[in-house]
Amino acid sequence: MTALTHGRVLRIAAPIVLSNLTVPLLGLVDTGVVGQLGQPQAIGAVGIGAVILTSIYWIFGFLRMGTSGLVAQAHGAGDAPEVGAHLLRALTIAAGAGLVFVALQVPIFALVFRLAPASDAVEALARDYLAIRIWGAPATIGLYAITGWLIAVERTRAVLGLQLLQNGLNLALDLWFVLGLGLGVAGVAWATLIAELSGLALGLWLARGVLAQARRAAGLWARDRLARLVRVNGDIMIRSVLLQGCMTSFLFLGAGQGDVSLAANQVLLQFLALTAYALDGFAFAAESLVGQAVGARRPERVRRAARLASAWGLAGAAVLGVLFAIGGGAIIDLLTTSPEVRQTARDYLPWLVAAPLVGVAGWMLDGIFIGATLTREMRVAMIQSVAVFLLGVLILPPTLGNHGLWAALTALNLARAATMLRLYPRAERAAEP
Repeated sequence: MTALTHGRVLRIAAPIVLSNLTVPLLGLVDTGVVGQLGQPQAIGAVGIGAVILTSIYWIFGFLRMGTSGLVAQAHGAGDAPEVGAHLLRALTIAAGAGLVFVALQVPIFALVFRLAPASDAVEALARDYLAIRIWGAPATIGLYAITGWLIAVERTRAVLGLQLLQNGLNLALDLWFVLGLGLGVAGVAWATLIAELSGLALGLWLARGVLAQARRAAGLWARDRLARLVRVNGDIMIRSVLLQGCMTSFLFLGAGQGDVSLAANQVLLQFLALTAYALDGFAFAAESLVGQAVGARRPERVRRAARLASAWGLAGAAVLGVLFAIGGGAIIDLLTTSPEVRQTARDYLPWLVAAPLVGVAGWMLDGIFIGATLTREMRVAMIQSVAVFLLGVLILPPTLGNHGLWAALTALNLARAATMLRLYPRAERAAEP
């Protein structure tokens, strides 16, 4: 097997970090182009429509992580047909889920607008936008699976290529359809849909070889293989829903601290998003390298992969902490012009300076556990961590106010690290012959 080196970790991680930096550009491009129309209803419609679809698709984000762990183990074991089989199974789930969303779009969108009503003008434009973009559901969910496969086999430059293709094509078509042809909100939707379908087409082309080998896999649709797929992805989905629930409740509880604190929290959460974008690359490297070591039945390589990836993750967290300490105020000023919000955000900035170092262990252990497919352990650890968070939000905010909320969120990340670190030896045992 190829030697585990610092260079190998960076070759996996660096394209992911660059790819993640392009993620916010898609929303900025859509908003910026439609903003040239001078119609606030159009901007609101695109924003609402994008949030609705992102929320729906996010449910199936487990396909990225589950596919990565399973494929990495098959790749490490040298089982090329099973690598293709894992990807084919995930793509089948993606296609089925996407088609369900297409078929049920009318009741789904009716329920969404009943829960979150908008003005008649905004809702009408948003419905037009959604009616076009929903046809990209199989492609978007399918790309989760393809991305997981690419990460598992260390082809992360291809992940960056997929992002650049989609964002570049989306930008070009946005300008043409909206500003050139005058298609308005529908033009934004068509541009994004074509970009999504093009991304899937490129992804399938990249995967053509392994998908062709899938038919040679023993028991492609065997019950035990499907049961493992369901178990792994089910555990990850529960874990992700619990984590998202904590983040959502943090926002809602922040509203109870006043409008200014709520706005400051929203600004500061962008620091957490930046941290995730930066550290994900090293966590993904852990997924790939640990998974391959487990598949090869090499416990010592699990340990080395975990140490190498975690060392770089820790270094990245330290750099981010210093960046936030030195430039956090300037970043806040870029994100808001309100003097009250600026000052309030600065009051809570120390929590974000500490956040990368507090959270890096949890991020890295997520990657290690996904590579080892210890998804049950991830689910149990998250349940225990959520209990710590809930205890924190019950006790701390009444006396510490918004500082109490940030303390509870920090406790959540510390609990995630502590609960998974206690279970880490199972990752090495998973690789034992």
